[in-house]
Amino acid sequence: MADQHAEATAPHVHGEMNISEQAWTWSLFMGLTKWLSLATAVVILFLTVWFAVGAGFVPAFISSAVMAVVGFFVLKNKVSA
Repeated sequence: MADQHAEATAPHVHGEMNISEQAWTWSLFMGLTKWLSLATAVVILFLTVWFAVGAGFVPAFISSAVMAVVGFFVLKNKVSA
């Protein structure tokens, strides 16, 4: 019992903790954030062009599709060589 208490109160040594789960969670969070931000921007552009500008469905669809394609290529993960 005393050994468990000693381990719990041992001083922290920088760099010894396994942070793979935290790194995975952060990577997932950032990935979801960037893709959902793109989706939100595409929906806002679509609705703005369709209703606020009054251009109609086809121009709204075309402009939001262009934004989605450009955003996809900007946000996709780069493969490091």
